[in-house]
Amino acid sequence: MARFNIANYLVHRHDVLGGGAEVAVRSGTQTLTYSELSTLVREVAAGLRLLGARPDDRVLLVASDGVPAMATILGAFHAGMVAVPISTMLTSRELGGIIRDSGARTVLCTPEHADTVAESLTIAGAIDQVVHVGSPGALGEGSAALVDWDQLLASGREAIAADDIALNAHDTDEDNWALWLYTSGTTGQPKAAMHRHANIRHVCESYGSRVLGITSEDVTLSVAKLFFAYGIGNSVFFPLSAGATSVLEAKRPTPDVALDRLRADRPTLFFGVPTFYASLLGSDLPDDAFASVRWCISAGEPLPAPLQRRFTERFGVEILDGIGSTEALHIFLSNRPGDIRPGTTGRPVPGYDVEVRDEDGHVTPPGRPGALFVRGDSIGLGYWRRVEASREVFRGAWLSTGDTYVTDDDGYFRCLGRSTDMLKAGGIWVSPTEVESRLLEHASVQQAAVVGATDDDGLDKPVAVVVADGVTEDELITWCRDGLAHFKAPRHVVFTKDLPRTPTGKLQRFRVRELLVPAHPDAPKGITSGGAP
Repeated sequence: MARFNIANYLVHRHDVLGGGAEVAVRSGTQTLTYSELSTLVREVAAGLRLLGARPDDRVLLVASDGVPAMATILGAFHAGMVAVPISTMLTSRELGGIIRDSGARTVLCTPEHADTVAESLTIAGAIDQVVHVGSPGALGEGSAALVDWDQLLASGREAIAADDIALNAHDTDEDNWALWLYTSGTTGQPKAAMHRHANIRHVCESYGSRVLGITSEDVTLSVAKLFFAYGIGNSVFFPLSAGATSVLEAKRPTPDVALDRLRADRPTLFFGVPTFYASLLGSDLPDDAFASVRWCISAGEPLPAPLQRRFTERFGVEILDGIGSTEALHIFLSNRPGDIRPGTTGRPVPGYDVEVRDEDGHVTPPGRPGALFVRGDSIGLGYWRRVEASREVFRGAWLSTGDTYVTDDDGYFRCLGRSTDMLKAGGIWVSPTEVESRLLEHASVQQAAVVGATDDDGLDKPVAVVVADGVTEDELITWCRDGLAHFKAPRHVVFTKDLPRTPTGKLQRFRVRELLVPAHPDAPKGITSGGAP
């Protein structure tokens, strides 16, 4: 097996090839060249080793986008450990379950998430140390050893000074674990998709190079954060593989935040999701806001053709719509420069085979819907400790995506939705059953169903249809937000007298969707009050 460590490929080789003085990352007031990032990555790796972390150990991150998060991900790669970036939108209960499932012994935390991490550790247990950036906050009350970020770097520098062997990346091969990304997938239960060092190189050489055509002259800005497969590709893999500059933004994405970065950093590649493009269109951003951008990219959920056209007409830049998945690491179907067909997700990215299959596993002819399958070298190794789910999704060299697609006579692919009841909100998978369970915890709710309803921009939003007494819509939305990550909460709650079910008592979701008709001007299309509580 060929020896290969992705940290060498993404960072260290630029110093050797003469690009060490070029800017690798800008984050707030901090700017690092490739030489400086290379040094920092080595210090993080050496510091983690001194803490007792070993090759294949999981290093879990609950961190806002910034230099510490990027350097820790790359430092874990360098040391032969496994980087596990986790959503910063999860509740402490959700986070605790993931920490326990991953088997991680080391956690990196930025200060704004200290309280959530501290509470999650009471659920997870078995954490040896927490590396904290800035104030530890509530973490100081826990049993895990606390290590300050600056202390970690200082110990790493001392180790390197004492033994320059510490400079070297761990002797991994292409098939070593590098990255675990947790996804709800098609079941709603968090699962870690496991990726090799070679998987990361493949997405850089396929989508990054052959679709985006990214070069050292580019500057990238991503709305999606580093804990997403989409975001880590946009902000780490693609720019660093090409010697380009990555702009990291810690704040929650809003049109105003995006405008600040567009003006200050002049990105040439802008990565968003359809919901964010809709919010940009609804904002008062100047029409020349995207003057520096040569391409916008969209993924996470299908991009409605009218939204795509309106964006280009107003801001003067085209959007390349595509589809990827956590299990495939990044985009494998995409429109591309000079070949954009609105309403489709384009054609296969070079390096991937993509098929639409019927129930018998045969490839369907154009115009006939079927299940979407993809094959390529970035497909994950499977799910950590999820044997049945792995067997269902990972089919030999092929990945069953769980999406329903159709092709046309010209070979373009069009998404018809999920093959399951899962839905997306802002490009993030939401399990209806999880939200329904939270609603049913409320004493006033007897029945609950959560489905997707289409808004004026053609985007799906979660809507709850409930049978309840003595409670208001706002109270139930707040109830969900208090117990779940905010993006999972329904945007609207519709009250009804009963939910449609089969004779055996199973919920008929298609009939729930049929109940929805417009109720008030700001509601997604298809919503009705269906009766008062």
